[in-house]
Amino acid sequence: MNLQNWLLFVSIALVATITPGPAILLATSQSVVYGWRHSLVPILGNITGLFIMSALSVLGLSAAILSSALVFEVVKLIGAAYLVYLGTKLWRSGFVPVGRNRAQNPVRANKKKAYFEGLAVALSNPKAIAFTTALFPQFIVPEGSLLVQFSLLVGTFMLLSFSCLLGYSLAVHHAKSKLFESGGGLVSKVFGVAFVASGAFLLTASRENA
Repeated sequence: MNLQNWLLFVSIALVATITPGPAILLATSQSVVYGWRHSLVPILGNITGLFIMSALSVLGLSAAILSSALVFEVVKLIGAAYLVYLGTKLWRSGFVPVGRNRAQNPVRANKKKAYFEGLAVALSNPKAIAFTTALFPQFIVPEGSLLVQFSLLVGTFMLLSFSCLLGYSLAVHHAKSKLFESGGGLVSKVFGVAFVASGAFLLTASRENA
């Protein structure tokens, strides 16, 4: 792969990763509650999901998922239902920053859960599956080493995604004091509505426009 093709890949992947979506919502909501360091946990979970989808894309298995109407609809419904569940839960329970009520926010106890939430959000997003399926084959040269190309493309994609998610997380972390001055309950409801809206938007995805 030459430098020009790699830069083209970076520009496309950057637009995809910096665009707000479920993964950014999850990372920022965790940052508001537990701090930016804890948000690294769901971010790593999401990155793991991206790696799995990227590997499936290179192997051609994700294309099989997209070609099956039943499997695609199942993945779409699971992803939408999960986002609605997260949003409804956040709307009802709200959240309080760790610094204000550490007893009600056991960070250690939530790390495993947060990781798998990040993983689930990535793996249950048919748009992400479609993106990796369409993107990676365009930059794989059959004559070249598959392992080298896969490592370069996926490594770049994961690094960009990690950087964007962390950037959003840090921005929200530094702004959260002002957010909670205006009412923590309102903030949790805004995030809750955003999750539900993301789930509803996911339901509009089709195999043709995903």
